[in-house]
Amino acid sequence: MEFRQCISFDLILGESPVWDMRRQRLWFVDILAPSIHSLDPVTGDVQHFKMPAAVGSIGLAKGGRLIVALRTGVHLFDPKSEKLEFLVHPEPDLHMNRLNDGKVGPDGCFWVGSMHDAIPRQPTAALYRITPDGGCTRVVEGVRASNGLAWSPDSKVMYHADSRAPDIRAYDFDIRTGNLSNVRTLAAPDEALGLPDGAAVDTDGNYWSAGITSGRLNKFSPSGELLESIELPVPAPTMPCFGGPDMKTMFITSLDKQVGDRMYPGTLIACETNAVGVPVGEFG
Repeated sequence: MEFRQCISFDLILGESPVWDMRRQRLWFVDILAPSIHSLDPVTGDVQHFKMPAAVGSIGLAKGGRLIVALRTGVHLFDPKSEKLEFLVHPEPDLHMNRLNDGKVGPDGCFWVGSMHDAIPRQPTAALYRITPDGGCTRVVEGVRASNGLAWSPDSKVMYHADSRAPDIRAYDFDIRTGNLSNVRTLAAPDEALGLPDGAAVDTDGNYWSAGITSGRLNKFSPSGELLESIELPVPAPTMPCFGGPDMKTMFITSLDKQVGDRMYPGTLIACETNAVGVPVGEFG
């Protein structure tokens, strides 16, 4: 794979790339800046939106808006007016946590997890399902750093990782109710292979996991077999995302990391693949 750098500015903690098919743009965040960015990969045009608090993840929402997980809770954001509308806070009293990886599921709900915001991570976090009317249900507990959300092409399996357990789990998923069942371990990558951060799924059902500790992108089959481990030009990748008109472009965010005497800034890279990505859902 031949990777290219997509942006000319540095990220502190790049995360949550989401391809917007309607606008043909890639949305992504810098958690600690904190800011949301929008890239036209053809022209290189980038729009920047400052956020009032750490922004863990984003998703597409109806009406051209975004669903945004801030430290202050889940909000709807209108890029045109740049206004935020509060929806719900899953953990108003857990000040040791912050919201982290989140995605809109095939059920039209925003699935967002939290993470213990100190090291060593403690299992104080959880995964939540946010409905369009602002309802909030805790679905997985005892998590250290919620990550790796993705769904199989037929929407019958949901994947979820705890970066500090560390493991990637698969659940049978009921698209009508959002219920999870039959939990099993898909994979348990170590630091050498890459602790599991964000993820994406292709139309063959393969699960692509950002190995944040190894500078690698790991491709697992639906049965958990490691099919490929791709060395990346960044030491700390955080999340892959398929995009482009044919959903064959792989975008990957990263965070800044010191390696020896060199500091690698966080960035956004991309490459063309033979795989085709599964589009993410829209909230609402």
